[in-house]
Amino acid sequence: MEIRPILSALLRNRTGAVLVGLQVAITLAVIANAFFIIERRLEKINRPTGIATPDLIFASSEGYTPDYQHVATLDGDLALLKGIPGVVAVTPINSVPLSGGGSANVYQTSPDPKAPLIPGNYFEVNADFVDALGLKLLAGRSFRPGEFVAAPANNDLPSLVVVSATMAQKLFGDVPAVGRRVYDNAGKSAEVIGVVSDMQGSWIDNTRPGSYDIVFHPQGGLGKYWDYAIRVRPGERDRMIPVIERALNGHGHGRAIHWVRPHEYWLTRTFRADRRMVVFLTTLVVLMTAVTALGIVGLATFHVNSRQKQIGTRRALGARRADIVRYFMVENGLLGVSGAAVGVLLAYAASGWLTRAFELPPLPLGYVAASAVALVALGQAAVLWPARRAGAIDPAVATRTV
Repeated sequence: MEIRPILSALLRNRTGAVLVGLQVAITLAVIANAFFIIERRLEKINRPTGIATPDLIFASSEGYTPDYQHVATLDGDLALLKGIPGVVAVTPINSVPLSGGGSANVYQTSPDPKAPLIPGNYFEVNADFVDALGLKLLAGRSFRPGEFVAAPANNDLPSLVVVSATMAQKLFGDVPAVGRRVYDNAGKSAEVIGVVSDMQGSWIDNTRPGSYDIVFHPQGGLGKYWDYAIRVRPGERDRMIPVIERALNGHGHGRAIHWVRPHEYWLTRTFRADRRMVVFLTTLVVLMTAVTALGIVGLATFHVNSRQKQIGTRRALGARRADIVRYFMVENGLLGVSGAAVGVLLAYAASGWLTRAFELPPLPLGYVAASAVALVALGQAAVLWPARRAGAIDPAVATRTV
C-alpha cells in the first residue's frame, strides 16, 4: 500500500489529525514521566526497613513531676516489659525509625579538624537493641549491660559505638571498622566495637545523613522523655499493644504514657504523601490514556463517515475488506508514530524541568520507549473498530449517494 495517498488524505483534513497527534504527544510526555515517578515512589515505599517492623511496638514515656525518678522509672519499665509474656526484647530509644524525627551528628576518622565530616543519624539504645530491633550483628560485638549510661552528664560522644554496615563503609571503606576510632567535631573519640546490618533511619529522603548512615550510642538523653522499642513474638503485636499500655500506665510515678503504637503507624504516616502521589499519577495516566483512545476512535469514525463514497467506490473497483481496514490502520499508525516522535521530545523537556525543580534523576530511555510503543499499540487497537466498520460498507449502499 502506498503511503502518499494516505498522507494526502490526512493533509486535506489536517485539523483533526494535528489535534489527535498533539494529544498523543502530550499523553506520551505525561505518562513516561508519571510512570518513572510512580516507580520511584513505589520503590521507596516498599524498601525494606531493615528492622522487625511487623513485630515492633513503640511506647512514649515522659516524666512531669518534680519528684519523678528518671533512671529508676527506666529500670523499672525495662524489667516490667521484659517480664510480660510475649515480649522478645526491649530497648530504650531516643526516636522512632522512619518517623521523620531524630538526631544526627558528624563523625570523622581522624582527630584532624580538617578531616572529612561524615554525617550520621544516631540512636541512643541499650545493650538489647540488636534483638529488640531485629538487626544482625555482622562484626565485633554489641554493647554490654554495664556500658549503657541511662543519665549522661552531657551529650558528648560516648566512648563506644556500633555502626551500620553502610556507615562503616562510608567511614572506613573496605578496611574493617571494628577496633577503629571515630571522632566528633568537638574532639571526642569513640571506639567502634561492632557493625550491624543496615536499617533505615529517621529520615527517608535525607542524603546527609543518608537513610542507612546509622550510629548507635549506649546512652540516654538529658531530659525526662523516653521511647521504648518493644519486639514481640510474631503474630502477637495487635494483642500485645493494649497489654503493654495497661502495664506501663500502672507502673511508675509522676510520668505519663503518651502513646503505644505499632511501627507500621509511622510507615503509614511517613509514606502517606508518596501513596497519594502514586494514586494521583495512576489516575492521571488512566484518564489521559482513555481520552487519547477516544480521540483516536472519534477521528477515525469521522473519517469513515466522511469517506463513505470513496470507500464504496474502492469496494466497487475490487478492494477487499482487508484492504480498507489496512488503509485506516496505516493512516492511524502514521498519525500515532508522528505524535509519539513529538512526544519523545516533550517527555525529555518535561524530565529536564523536573530534574532542575525537584532534583529527580534524568528520565531513562526505557520509560519513553515503552510509553511510545504502548501508545502506538493503543492507537492501533482503538482504530480497529472504526476500520472494521469501514471495511463492512456495502459498495451498492455507498454508491447510491453518487
